[in-house]
Amino acid sequence: MAGFSELIKNFEKTRDYVRDFFIYGYKVRNDFDKKSARTYDDEKRRVESWLGDYLVYDDSVRGKQVAISVDSDKIAENPLYQAFYTRSFTDNDIRLHFLLLDIMCDGEQYTARQLTDMLYEGFQFSLDEQTVRNKLKEYEEEGIMLSEKRGRSVFFRLSGDFAEDWLDSEGLIDAVSFFSETQEFGLVGNSILKMLGLKNQLFFMKHYYIVHALEDEVMLTVLDAMEKHRTITIKSFSRIREEKGEIAAVPLQVLSSVQTGRRFLAAWLPESGRFFSFRLDYMPMPKVGGVFEEFDDVMARYRKIIKRSFGVSLYEVEGAEPLRLVISADEEKEQFIVERLRREKRCGTLEKTGENEFTVTLDVCDPNEAMKWVKTFIGRIKRIEGGTEGIRRRFYSDIERMYQLYGGDSDEDIQ
Repeated sequence: MAGFSELIKNFEKTRDYVRDFFIYGYKVRNDFDKKSARTYDDEKRRVESWLGDYLVYDDSVRGKQVAISVDSDKIAENPLYQAFYTRSFTDNDIRLHFLLLDIMCDGEQYTARQLTDMLYEGFQFSLDEQTVRNKLKEYEEEGIMLSEKRGRSVFFRLSGDFAEDWLDSEGLIDAVSFFSETQEFGLVGNSILKMLGLKNQLFFMKHYYIVHALEDEVMLTVLDAMEKHRTITIKSFSRIREEKGEIAAVPLQVLSSVQTGRRFLAAWLPESGRFFSFRLDYMPMPKVGGVFEEFDDVMARYRKIIKRSFGVSLYEVEGAEPLRLVISADEEKEQFIVERLRREKRCGTLEKTGENEFTVTLDVCDPNEAMKWVKTFIGRIKRIEGGTEGIRRRFYSDIERMYQLYGGDSDEDIQ
């Protein structure tokens, strides 16, 4: 029977577990339905070994809930980076790594066949040539090695670039420290610091969405496909994580919410002929496909529709009219309301339509997406026009329900 190990083989599984049980903190042991309860215990022990100083425990009627609790402006390093340093490897992997570097440190060039022979002759390490060639190609992609084709043979040598040659420049370590705590691919900067035995001591981020570290592998694949105008294949998913097949998509842009910190992928779905946005934190690792020949045409259409999106909805609601919100605000005493309307209207327009009366017009593709923002002005809204009949009816229904909950009876004082 296999024993417990802190190392992981499948980061995708660990990413789901960390997100659902530790980031959002709404699940308990009984909600774990991937495998057995023992699997839950092993995953819990593994994450506790990485994040023990940042975990809080709460007993509820459903069971013990475990969550990450950090004050982001008091941590110098994203604790979730630790998950990336616990990938498992075989004995052959680690042995091959060091032996290849030892052989090639002389600066000479070798073919995969030559290296295979040298591994056996010098170290009695027997591997097939294809295994060695795959490792050399992997290191070439990572910049550790360079290749040169001579006739039908490919020769490999170690790259002459070393971190020490670059990081002696004044201020560069500070720049890497800053980069290690940025929200996109900060793991790269953190890895450089760890390699040099350094830690970030300078930069502490106030608004720091540490969960983005779990999405970076997915986003890297998406951005690579986007740059090369390729399609991606995504396992269809929902909030309850029921996989129902695969979706072919053309990635167009990554959108980031300044309110929640969530990141979304805006994409074109060729099969259904429409635009759609996916939440990155729930997206499984996609597979990159072939080149999408109509990328430029679709991108041109996307640039037009994103200008009319209030958030991330790219769905053109049929029959929707521009949504008009008439707000009452005292121009002398409540100028901050006017400023807020001007600041938050996004793609809308603001005009004064009467004494102490202002109208925001939102000509957006999906008016329903703006309604949460509209409701933050309850108590100042004089009327709502346009949009769709269903949106207006739902708004007034919500007001009526709220009055029933909080308004009290006509002869009853509100407590």
